[in-house]
Amino acid sequence: MHFTAIDFETANEDLASICQIGLAVYKDGNLSEEWKTCVNPEDYFSVFNISIHGIDESAVEVAPTFPDLIEKLHSYLEDKVVVCHTSFDRLAMQQACKRYGLTSPRCKWIDTSRVARRAWKSCASKGYGLRKVCKTLGYEFKHHDALEDAKAAAYILLSAMKEAGLDLDEWLRRVEQPIDPEASKAIAEITREGNREGPLFGEVLVFTGALDIPRREAADLAAAAGCKVTNGVTKNTTILVVGDQDIRKLSGHEKSSKHRKAEDLVESGIPIRIIKESDFRELVKL
Repeated sequence: MHFTAIDFETANEDLASICQIGLAVYKDGNLSEEWKTCVNPEDYFSVFNISIHGIDESAVEVAPTFPDLIEKLHSYLEDKVVVCHTSFDRLAMQQACKRYGLTSPRCKWIDTSRVARRAWKSCASKGYGLRKVCKTLGYEFKHHDALEDAKAAAYILLSAMKEAGLDLDEWLRRVEQPIDPEASKAIAEITREGNREGPLFGEVLVFTGALDIPRREAADLAAAAGCKVTNGVTKNTTILVVGDQDIRKLSGHEKSSKHRKAEDLVESGIPIRIIKESDFRELVKL
């Protein structure tokens, strides 16, 4: 039972702007190696992201760039089972590789948010964020430190193996199956409430800014992936998708009211993830 857990922190809303990598290698269920590094994203740092993880320009001034680290990432991840919590880390690496024209490591991914939703009934529809699952399991860690988050994801997987009596290969199959096989038979169609079996079920998503695709089409994609699509940002919102051309508006009232409200809510402790449209469209493909 060997796998590698990984997590990325980003400099801004662009998932390709990786500024920290944390990685933990497990063999036979035990931690055998860990690695963490800052990364120079060759991009700007948003005040918002700095407030989340505490990493800024000064921390990455002499750090390697993502291309400097790609060979090392391949050595850890190629042909391995790779663990992350939600699909955002998988997409971050994919987008960073795309930005630099690099080849992503070939590996089998397992999303521990999907594991948690199948292992514990209390996490099936809500409460499957990394912090909440770990709190439920009694696991303490420093959230938004890439290495700490990677090890937290690994802890969830190991706990789920023990809880359900399933090994790694069995969990790789289980996450592709319905959360509740019997209940899924009654679902006749996908609605804007979100596909219950979608990988993003439980997420509450709002769009803002000028999108490259029609809002109706974007909402259909989000619902198919499991998101509930709403019109306004509230404390229940979990994802705000911002049009690519609007994402680099750095401050003040150039940002939409939804964008500013989302940042205000995050500062008050509401965990809303802000991403650009092109990242959203890649996310719903995973």
